[in-house]
Amino acid sequence: MNPNKVDRNKVKVLTDLPNVGKATEQDLHILGINTPSDLKGKSAYDLYEELCKETGVRHDPCVLDVFLSLTSFIGGAEPKPWWAFTGERKKHFEDQGKSY
Repeated sequence: MNPNKVDRNKVKVLTDLPNVGKATEQDLHILGINTPSDLKGKSAYDLYEELCKETGVRHDPCVLDVFLSLTSFIGGAEPKPWWAFTGERKKHFEDQGKSY
């Protein structure tokens, strides 16, 4: 869903979350995430690595940005577009001497 349209009080299913459409919903199902509350306490980085492992594909790093937006939102932050997290992802991997 477009982050500008997200109402935290009306989040019931995964597609009610910011930046989640059908493709991301399917990715989350692969990870055993079936409800928004299943994201509580999850690491976006771990979710991304697990998705890549489960599917046998190195997914576009923008998928990680979406996961960062979701874990941020579930943690209580305001909904933001996924690209607002690109800098955070790049810095995280830069600090580790990697690039994504």
